[in-house]
Amino acid sequence: MPKVDITIDGKKLKAEAMQTVYEVATANGIYIPALCHHPALPPEGACRVCLVEIERQRALQPACTFPVTEGLVIHTNSPKVREARKFVLELIISDHPLDCMTCEATGDCRLQDLAYEYNVKGNEYAGGVQHDYPIDDPNPFIQVDRNKCILCRRCVRACNHVNGVEAIGIVYRGFKARIAFGMDSTMADSPCEFCGSCVEVCPTAALWPKMSLGKGRAWQLDKVETTCSYCGVGCRINLHVRDNHIVKVTGANGPANHGFTCVKGRFGYDYVNHPDRLSRPLVRRYLLEGGTKPILDFGFRFSDFDGGNGHGLHNTQYDFVETDWDTALDLVARKFAEVKQIHGGDAFAALASARCTNEENYLIMKLARQVMQTHNIDHCARL
Repeated sequence: MPKVDITIDGKKLKAEAMQTVYEVATANGIYIPALCHHPALPPEGACRVCLVEIERQRALQPACTFPVTEGLVIHTNSPKVREARKFVLELIISDHPLDCMTCEATGDCRLQDLAYEYNVKGNEYAGGVQHDYPIDDPNPFIQVDRNKCILCRRCVRACNHVNGVEAIGIVYRGFKARIAFGMDSTMADSPCEFCGSCVEVCPTAALWPKMSLGKGRAWQLDKVETTCSYCGVGCRINLHVRDNHIVKVTGANGPANHGFTCVKGRFGYDYVNHPDRLSRPLVRRYLLEGGTKPILDFGFRFSDFDGGNGHGLHNTQYDFVETDWDTALDLVARKFAEVKQIHGGDAFAALASARCTNEENYLIMKLARQVMQTHNIDHCARL
């Protein structure tokens, strides 16, 4: 694209023709507030908070949709601009709950930050009718509070352009306009895949993960970036942690996912702190004690049963005993060597998993072929 010369707040800049004013300003460290804009989504110009003053233009223009051309002179923070932005914010707040003290998004709400920045203290248009939508949706993942929706359409664009599902849209017009799912039904009855992309981009608490409700505010959480453990794609995610427990998961800007993730990566983290999760290796007692595998005596008495828990006969030699990793791995290595010596490599088989990385799957293949000396190796996406 050809380069053009423009001026923003007295700064002479070179930009690519047809870039938006917002893109050029952001790339050069010039702050323009916005609610509907998101770098991963096509511009919409819905919120009008990014209005700027452009010389020789009759009206203020939205920076997120206005393309730059040669010779533009732009003012992003003039009194006229600040007055218009404050008026827009007052209109938004006039139909928005003022429950910031109990709102889940407090401390992580773009609307709250802008209201503070522009000194919008409350409902400047008292007496107007406010929406009073029911706050829930019968699905296990996402709470829907349309009262906090500012119709920025971020969720609509994320569902359409990122996930390609088109489960979210806007129904009705004017004051009655609101987000809707499918044919104006619930998320569960729509084509929604619960990837949570809509939650990721929502600037308020209109869409919020149910598993995170009441678990902590933004400043109480530590953010830890890691790789999602559910498949081999390698999506980068942020774990928001409080008291060593994961409160919620958001997408991180990794090369595989660019800030988004799937339903498992975003909502399937409850296994991490699950009480049934093993934290140390377990080994059968008879293996640790160096004995041979005990043979069950079927001349049993009723008391030999294990209490009706479905595991059949009970023998203490079969009990699992906690041990350390060195002991467990040494035991496995010795047993592998014994089996290989007696029965050969064909006695082994290995199953790899799509949840592992490519490197880990390569290593299990090398272990099977070179150490176990077997070609009995397979891969299953369900493991």
